[in-house]
Amino acid sequence: MSYASIMVAVDDGRHARTRVRLAADLAHRLGARLVGAAACMPDYPQGYGETAVPMGMVIEEIRQAALDRCAAAEQVFRHGSCLNDRVEWRSDVEGPVPFLAGQSRAADLVVVGRRAGDEGVRPGMAVDLGDALMGLGRPVLVVPAGIEHLEARRIVVGWKNTPQTRRVLSDALPLLRRAEAVQVLRVTDAQDRAEVEDVVRYLALHDVNASTSVAVRSGWSVADDLRKAVRAIDGDLIVAGGYGYSRLREWFFGGVTRDLLAETTVCCLMSH
Repeated sequence: MSYASIMVAVDDGRHARTRVRLAADLAHRLGARLVGAAACMPDYPQGYGETAVPMGMVIEEIRQAALDRCAAAEQVFRHGSCLNDRVEWRSDVEGPVPFLAGQSRAADLVVVGRRAGDEGVRPGMAVDLGDALMGLGRPVLVVPAGIEHLEARRIVVGWKNTPQTRRVLSDALPLLRRAEAVQVLRVTDAQDRAEVEDVVRYLALHDVNASTSVAVRSGWSVADDLRKAVRAIDGDLIVAGGYGYSRLREWFFGGVTRDLLAETTVCCLMSH
């Protein structure tokens, strides 16, 4: 498996340029096509109890404003990908996540940004990370604000024997094969290494240089243990399954996926 086509979600935020540069560099190193995608939902005014439908020129002005934002996003993409040989641009006046989900049919990997507090993305262009991860049906590379290069030389795989983790392990193979070191980490109260050793043997069959690590729960979240493991090996990528729960359950009990998406300062490759 390889990444023949990489898609990057572009918006009007402060860090869109660095995200495009990261995706462009990754596509260049992997010999992949780069596709930029942006959508903007027009900001039609809402009435009380029903949509207040503006008429005539007002409708067109609002729609044109959305088109202008997509055009500005295209300029960001074109500038950031100017050194790439194969690029495409796709945009529409639509909700950003549904549009990205539809267009992801043309990608092996989708790059999205984790918004910073000062990001400044208009609501009509904002890609919700949780919705994207649950709905795209493609591996998603989440890029924190300001990171414009992903070497992916030292990678931590957060192992849990679930369909999501097994899937992301396969989805990540193009990057895992190129890494200098891959650490397969299982966070558990048990010390049995048989499971992660089996995973490492499987990865070796795919020419991945991997090692095992079993960490006892620190008392904090599993996401904290993964971040600690990345810092310990000076890594820059976490590979983990993406788990979806009801919003009510996550509000009360939290979740590894939510914590990784919200706080991790290195890139995360996730599949659902």
